[in-house]
Amino acid sequence: MPNRWQRGGRAGARGFTLIEVLIALAIVAIALGAVLGAIGALSSNVEMARSRLLAIWSADNVLSDISIGQQWPEPGQSTFACPEGLYRFVCRQTVTQLGSPLMRQVEVRVYGYAASADVLADAATVIQNEMRR
Repeated sequence: MPNRWQRGGRAGARGFTLIEVLIALAIVAIALGAVLGAIGALSSNVEMARSRLLAIWSADNVLSDISIGQQWPEPGQSTFACPEGLYRFVCRQTVTQLGSPLMRQVEVRVYGYAASADVLADAATVIQNEMRR
């Protein structure tokens, strides 16, 4: 009696069982979930990097306005809007009197919104009073 497995008949053809297909689908689903999670994290990191870059530009703009305009800011702290692009940042400027009456330090910190404690950018410079020379 010939063996059915050797003749190439229907009984010799073997396919995937339902369990094997379900296991393969589960593995593919887990891998796709991990890929989507990584893409989501990457997208979030790109957005954070973009907002920090624009916050740095906003702080530099504030310091440039003071330097170019030859303004002599009063010591103290002030808060004002400093939008950049589509972002509506809030800047907190701190002016400190230095040892010389002709020198002041200006520090600008940029926040995402007024009540935020997370500093997106921080820039500082020392300015000289050009009017009193």
